[in-house]
Amino acid sequence: MRILVVEDQPSLLKTIARRLQEDGYSVDTAKDGEEGLDFALVSDYDCIVLDIMLPVIDGMTVLKRLRENNIVTPVLFLTAKDAIEDRVRGLDLGADDYLIKPFSFDELLARIRALLRRQSISRETVIKIKDLTLDTNTHAVTRGGKPIELTAKEYAVLEYLMRNKGRLLTRSQIADHVWNYDFEGNSNIVDVYIRYLRRKIDDGFEDKLIQTVRGSGYMMRGES
Repeated sequence: MRILVVEDQPSLLKTIARRLQEDGYSVDTAKDGEEGLDFALVSDYDCIVLDIMLPVIDGMTVLKRLRENNIVTPVLFLTAKDAIEDRVRGLDLGADDYLIKPFSFDELLARIRALLRRQSISRETVIKIKDLTLDTNTHAVTRGGKPIELTAKEYAVLEYLMRNKGRLLTRSQIADHVWNYDFEGNSNIVDVYIRYLRRKIDDGFEDKLIQTVRGSGYMMRGES
């Protein structure tokens, strides 16, 4: 899952990005509304965490322009304002949720998970394909009832595949959702992580769940 965070307080921006990355998300950051709008208009995000009081372009204007461009990505507003009229205005413009500063990072993560579930093709907390299960709350993964230990990036790739079961995903689509905008790794990084996952998910099982579509990308078998 790929998230954009737009916040003008450097320390808070850094902390939010670190906490999200520790939770397995790919994160891009912007320090003002103009930069955040540019990111959101050219990249595909699963969620946007957007401060209201931003320099250059304020958060309300950023949101308005996103919706005018038919970008329906869930937006979680961060605000120091607790006035009802501010929350009403943001919701009317198309915001999906609010979090008032100062806030608990655990609550921020919980609200993001809720927005992602709301948008996801699969809204269940636990995603299951055959005997493979993935819990989006705890990040626990099992196959045949046995726990599977995954790194944060392995988990992110697997979750993206499972949420899109039965759908072909290109290498570019997977990279865009799992690695951030500034990533400059090897061009075969997706293939490398698919190999890691196959060793943990498919090796030792007759029923192979991760499928290669030659010359195109990868797909998780769609049968539940």
